[in-house]
Amino acid sequence: MKITYDAEADAAYISIVERIGAGDAVQQVSFIDTPNGESQLNLDFDAAGRLLGVEVLVASKALASEVLASAAAPGDVE
Repeated sequence: MKITYDAEADAAYISIVERIGAGDAVQQVSFIDTPNGESQLNLDFDAAGRLLGVEVLVASKALASEVLASAAAPGDVE
């Protein structure tokens, strides 16, 4: 599992699988509100219905500061 965080966009991505290739995410469940109502989650699934990753919008309101501090920048992930 890998976590990336773009502070400028205040968006994080939690990759459940090692690598998500182009075209792997074929279905997205979007705009799931967090309980505090300040953030949204988007879930990416593959063709078999397996969860690939979770995008967190307004991540600073949904994730602990320690999580964001330890996350890689999007360009730093292989």
